[in-house]
Formats: sequence, C-alpha cells, structure tokens
Amino acid sequence: MKIRNIFLSILVLFATTSVLNAAKTMRVTLQLPIKHSLGQNWLEFKKLVEKGTNGEVKVVIFPSAQLYKDKQVPGAVGSGAVEAGSALMLRFTGSVPIVDVVSLPFFFKDEAALRAAVKNGSHMRTILDKAILKETGAKVLWWQAYSHNVYLNNGKPIRVPADLKGKKVRTYGKILGWTVEQCGGYPTIMSGSKQFLAYQQHAVDVGMTGLSAVKSRKLYEVMKNVTLSYDSVIEFVAIINNKFFNSLSAKNQKVILDAASVVEKHLRDQVYSGEDKLAKDLESKMNVVRLTPAERAKWQTIAKPVTQRFLKATGKLGKEVIEAAKKDAAGK
Repeated sequence: MKIRNIFLSILVLFATTSVLNAAKTMRVTLQLPIKHSLGQNWLEFKKLVEKGTNGEVKVVIFPSAQLYKDKQVPGAVGSGAVEAGSALMLRFTGSVPIVDVVSLPFFFKDEAALRAAVKNGSHMRTILDKAILKETGAKVLWWQAYSHNVYLNNGKPIRVPADLKGKKVRTYGKILGWTVEQCGGYPTIMSGSKQFLAYQQHAVDVGMTGLSAVKSRKLYEVMKNVTLSYDSVIEFVAIINNKFFNSLSAKNQKVILDAASVVEKHLRDQVYSGEDKLAKDLESKMNVVRLTPAERAKWQTIAKPVTQRFLKATGKLGKEVIEAAKKDAAGK
C-alpha cells in the first residue's frame, strides 16, 4: 500500500508539472501588499491576461517584497530572474538618469499636462520607455500612478520652502533631494518601509511621501501634519522581461498589451479622483494643510534652479525629454 501511494504521488507530480509547463508563467514581484492599489491593479491585469489567453499565460503575483525589494526589481526583471514586476520610476535613475524628469518640482502644471505626458505613445514616454528597455532589458508595459508628493511633520506645519530650512528631510530620490537643498534642508534618502520607525524615533524632522502611503502605512500615528504640496508626482512602472515577452505568441503579446492599456487608465483615474477624498478622510487623524495660492507660488520659485541642475546633469537627453513633455502638454 505504501509503495502504491508513493507511485500515485509521483504520477500526480508529473501530471501537475505537465500542466504548468503547458502554460507560460509570468511571476510578478511587488513590494506592496496585494490590497494596495498597485496590487489590485496587477490582479485586474492577471484576470484579463489569463482570460484573454485562455490560460496559456499564467500570472502569479508575489506581493510584499517576497521575492525582491523595490530597488532590486529593475535588475531582477531585466536579467530574467523574474518575469515581471513593479518598480518606482526613480529606481531606474542609475542607468537612465532622465527618468528623474517626473520628480522635477511643478514640472507638470496640472493633471491634464501629466496625463498627456505619461500616456502610451506620448513624446516623453516614448523616450523614457525606449531608454529603460535599452539600458535594462525590461520592457515597460504600463505606468502605474501612485499619487502626488506631500510633506509630513510635527510641530509647526510646513507651509513654505523656508519651513524646511535646517531640517533633516526624508526623500526617495535625487531630484527630491535637490529640491530639499534648494529650500535649505538636508535630504536623507530612505526606503518607504522604514518611514514609520524613522518618524517615531525622530530620525528625521520632515517626511516626504505619497498621500496614499500616509494611510496605508499609518503614518498619521507618528506625524501630526500633512502638507498637500503636490509639488511632484510619484510614478511606478509595470515592467516585463523583454526576452520573456518576445517568447510569447503574437496573439498573447497583444492580449498583454491590451490588458496593460486597460488597467493603466483604471488606476490613474482611481488615484487622482480619490486624492481629495483621501485627504478629507485623513482630517480626522491629522492636520491637513492646504496651501494658499501665495504659498504655492513660493514653492514654485524653487522649480527653476532644480530644473537647471537637472539639465546640467543630463545634457542633451535631459533637454530632449523636457521639450518632449512640453509638446505633449501643448497637444503637439
């Protein structure tokens, strides 16, 4: 009987392996929980792809950094260590410095200008997507809207750039650090997962993050004020290993690209239509600071020096991507 059970187990193993091998498996690495908007975005993509390919492509999502941390995603996907994943756009600055354009303060004058610049096929996005593929081997499937940037602190609320003077500020990118320096502060790059403890232990004076993270990471428990500066945008990209993508049939490639287009729009609409509600919800937990036009104008004055520094660092390509975004915003 024991030998028979072992034999049956082997048969089941072979049968299961055969089923798995019959389909292409796309493993997705995500550092955020599956309940987060980016996780839900991948779940929607998974349903569309598996239905559209009749199960020929299986999408398996590994949330909460089970496979790789955010900074490791570009290399892991590009090398083929994992088939797909989400990465903060700024994680590509090491190989593609021009992606930092999305962090320039007040570069996108409004949501319409942002949408025009980041939509698939736009002048700016075409340049950035091609550069990412060329330098990393990762193909951009879609851009994942996260939210606008905000500032967090205790004590006197942050209202104008001078309020950052002499303060140690948590940042998550180089350009953001330049912005803090322009305000007279001291930038400290720190991963999102370390924020709560850092604020709790007063390792920094001021926080910088996306509005959605204030809620999902419960940062309102350790910070009293949130300033809706909305000075820059936070974008993630959903990427796929290019060799893996090219190994798929033309039909299944189209299913994937069509699904990416659908979920990209859904997420962006959701994120930007929900920020006002999220800010109102947070009013019961912390002091939500909305800038006056005069205060916002003071923040906008820091944009030019930071933009000039970006152009100096990136040269011809930097100028090209800025001009491309301007064309997109103008509808040219």
